[in-house]
Amino acid sequence: MITEPHTPQKVVATNLFLMQSTRVQGKNRRLMTFFRSFFHSFPALPIACRCHAFPAGPSDHPSLGNRITGTLFGHKKGHVHFAVQIDPRLKPILLLELATPTNMLVKEMASGLVRIALECERTSNGGRLYQEHIWTMYCNGRKTGYAIQRVCSEADMKILTLVQPVSMGAGVLPIDEEGPEGELMYMRARFQRVVGSRDSEAFYMMNPDRTGGADLSIFLLRI
Repeated sequence: MITEPHTPQKVVATNLFLMQSTRVQGKNRRLMTFFRSFFHSFPALPIACRCHAFPAGPSDHPSLGNRITGTLFGHKKGHVHFAVQIDPRLKPILLLELATPTNMLVKEMASGLVRIALECERTSNGGRLYQEHIWTMYCNGRKTGYAIQRVCSEADMKILTLVQPVSMGAGVLPIDEEGPEGELMYMRARFQRVVGSRDSEAFYMMNPDRTGGADLSIFLLRI
């Protein structure tokens, strides 16, 4: 667990989360503790300050910078995938298959606020954060299953190539034949990358026009 002096922003973020978690009891106490420690690791990002630079801690990937391209894609009735790219023309440095079905994530984003937290256990190999293979996933405070790291396949790269011209947007991609999992959907945007430590990072979706659209954050934490 990461410990550091409490700043007013972190105290506010933690208090807001605790107010939303009053129904958590019994077996969910561990989840509550996890989120409390997790939000202490990152600065709170109000929408008006989303494009500012934030202090970063040490990272295994210092060359990534603080801006990345993030793409969520998947068949409507299948699992959604999250790809992180330094350059839209290159293969992703991180590709995760999330536990949440694409249509369920779309419904969550319709509410305007989505927080995805991915937790993994520390192993003895001391590998890099992006090399962890299995993550426990929480979406807006609810445990939804497990996320799995994937190797980018030819089919994955074909999808990322199709959306390469898109800097920010969402829609349905053309496919040769629609299978039982339905349409192939995507959402693509620039993300602010914030490093808490070698064991924690966060990606905050940037909304340049500040229109109050979907607010998405993805957190990685190794405990």
